[in-house]
Amino acid sequence: MEKLWSPWRSKYIESFKTDKDETKCIFCQMLNLNPNDTDNLLVDMGLHTFTVLNLYPYNNGHLMIVPKRHTNDFSGLTNDELTESFVKLQLAEKALRKVLNPHGFNIGANIGRVAGAGIEDHIHFHIVPRWNGDSNFMPVIGDVKVISQDLAETKSKLLNAYSSLS
Repeated sequence: MEKLWSPWRSKYIESFKTDKDETKCIFCQMLNLNPNDTDNLLVDMGLHTFTVLNLYPYNNGHLMIVPKRHTNDFSGLTNDELTESFVKLQLAEKALRKVLNPHGFNIGANIGRVAGAGIEDHIHFHIVPRWNGDSNFMPVIGDVKVISQDLAETKSKLLNAYSSLS
């Protein structure tokens, strides 16, 4: 196979306007949320970062680790922001292994719209659980991605895992 098309991704990316105004940034608006509130997807709040479930996940358990400071400049992240981001990625991996038992993970950041960033003005890191056979015909033929667990249920399980790992 030479190309795998994912037309739903372009709709998601186009749904975000480029806006330098922090007050309109979806991530900046999450800073005052409480992870224990069931009305949001926030899973963990650190000193320099927070962890949130992706509302449009590639797979069940798709988390994002987000620096609190509004920036899109990877090279401009402070040592504290970088260190905590990667410590939180490790914690996310442990929690996801405990809750979902995936076979592997994709971890990374999409920096810039051309690199696939849906929210390009606020850098964030993805950790996506992967299982053997988790790619199938549904996204390609049916223009739909199958997520097997409700986000609220996933969040509840992750909160329990995070509390036992902290």
